[in-house]
Amino acid sequence: MIMSASQIDFAEAPFLVIWETTQACGLACSHCRASAQSQRHPGELTTAEGQALLAETAGMGTPVFILSGGDPLKRPDLCGLIRAGKDVGLRMGTIPAATPALTEDLVRQLKDSGLDQMALSLDFPTPQGHDAFRGVPGTFDKTMRAIEWVHRHALPLQINTAVSARSAPFLGEMADLVERLGVVFWEVFFLVPTGRGAALGGLAPSQCEDLFEVLYSLQRRSRFIVKVTEAPQYRRYVAQREANDTGQMPVRLMRSEGPGHTVGLAPRAVNAGNGFAFVSHQGEVFPSGFLPLSAGNVRSQPLATIYREAPLFRELRDVDALHGRCGRCEFRRICGGSRSRAYTLTGDHLAADPWCAYYPTRPSSRVVTS
Repeated sequence: MIMSASQIDFAEAPFLVIWETTQACGLACSHCRASAQSQRHPGELTTAEGQALLAETAGMGTPVFILSGGDPLKRPDLCGLIRAGKDVGLRMGTIPAATPALTEDLVRQLKDSGLDQMALSLDFPTPQGHDAFRGVPGTFDKTMRAIEWVHRHALPLQINTAVSARSAPFLGEMADLVERLGVVFWEVFFLVPTGRGAALGGLAPSQCEDLFEVLYSLQRRSRFIVKVTEAPQYRRYVAQREANDTGQMPVRLMRSEGPGHTVGLAPRAVNAGNGFAFVSHQGEVFPSGFLPLSAGNVRSQPLATIYREAPLFRELRDVDALHGRCGRCEFRRICGGSRSRAYTLTGDHLAADPWCAYYPTRPSSRVVTS
């Protein structure tokens, strides 16, 4: 039975599951965790396996499921998978790439299949910057046309933006653009330098704080949802700005719905393996798509068993197991740092997030590493 967001126990079920339906994609995005490839892998989960995964996820009580890629449009069964997810009570989203396969008729089909929310990627406020980042000329203009189609067919629109050293100077302009696009949800992803993203420049902790101010200012004035991904220290930033030193999640970051009863934010702090699970195109279950430590495979174990019982997932849900500054931080229960970035940059998935500027005041009760 699907539970309301407020009822979910993250030890039992994630708020959100993302299934990487395929790694095939016609773009060559600079930040992608996967290598660009035009053809689908023969070992991808089948339609029947995907339907079983959707049913398992709903049975756990998880409310939100995202079909991602690569480009999920590479799967001819995409609309059928959306219908299967809706049949078991999930709120369904997908993230198609801005390629020739994305047409107005396809947007209409996605709507007719019951899709709850459609995301499009937009990383720079100009065609030159965005096309260079996505690796294919004309991608910006294609995305803008797709936005028109999404609105024409009354699909709630989400924009996803990746932030790296290259794009960070333009985040204010991106915020202005997103405000004009009629979105219900803006997801801002702070780069984890893995895959092709390893070649992009990282951010200094002080830069992250400046970017947080841009997002916080927007969040205070906007009607749509603003979600920050792989920078959970934004929650600490908001708590400090609002003079909330209790270590509790700021109410502003727990909006249960976006405009028009669209998908909202989780009721508690989500992090890798804690309220979130990622299933690869071949069924491997990871705490995050950017934390390449597999806890099992849905072909051999139920997703619920992996999520609830795998030592890796259980460890990640224990914030007192964190190392260094993250382990002794008074905001660790609402933040916990990016486990993906900690692993990528230090080799330790429990280490302090190197992009965090905050030094905690809480004294250590045990020996920790810095």
